[in-house]
Amino acid sequence: MDSGARARIMLSDDHSFVRRGLRNILESTDQYEICGEASDGRQTLELARKLHPDILILDISLPTPNGLEVAKQLSESLPEIKVLILTMHDSAEMLRAAAAAGAYGYLLKSDDEALLVDALQHLKMGEHFISPSFEPGLAKQLFR
Repeated sequence: MDSGARARIMLSDDHSFVRRGLRNILESTDQYEICGEASDGRQTLELARKLHPDILILDISLPTPNGLEVAKQLSESLPEIKVLILTMHDSAEMLRAAAAAGAYGYLLKSDDEALLVDALQHLKMGEHFISPSFEPGLAKQLFR
């Protein structure tokens, strides 16, 4: 995707206030268009297949199926959709699981909101991104 083009973003989190907060952050810039929202794994898969967003911001702790399974299914069927995991799980094991499931990025809900825009810019350019809370070299190990 052209790094200057407006990216189509889909939001998937089971908490409406998280989706609303993400929408407010992203709509404050003209770089992103929110093309859809989902609150569970099944709805996320259906909408992603219908809407073909450029980037899916995805919570791991979704109900039915969870975010890791959603990321895995989308990486197999629609690999052009870049999945950014946005989670409260600050663990290298979950980061490894997300990378193995095909996620392109991993950001913590406790990270500064400016990192969200930074992560999205990396994904727009086809680059992987992980929260700075993790060891810097870990991204190169996980995303080859």
